[in-house]
Amino acid sequence: TEAAELGSLDAHYELGNSYYHGHGVEEDMPGGVHHLQQAAVQGHVESRHMLGVAEYRNGNYELASQHWMISTKMGFEKSLNAIKEMFKRGQ
Repeated sequence: TEAAELGSLDAHYELGNSYYHGHGVEEDMPGGVHHLQQAAVQGHVESRHMLGVAEYRNGNYELASQHWMISTKMGFEKSLNAIKEMFKRGQ
């Protein structure tokens, strides 16, 4: 957490992922999303992708696709594949 407090994007991503999924800590999805947002707004592509995943799981398909479009434009192929799958399902 100290690295995140000092502004490390990777630390925010790791904390966000850990809290969101409850890996090694008590699950805290809102707290996880907060850390992912902190990294994503500063250009961390994997955090942006994970925000898309979180929105998708919440049924917010439009927001999910917006996050994935941003990370796709940054070259993150996993986000492009997520968009393709979403459209294949008609969402």
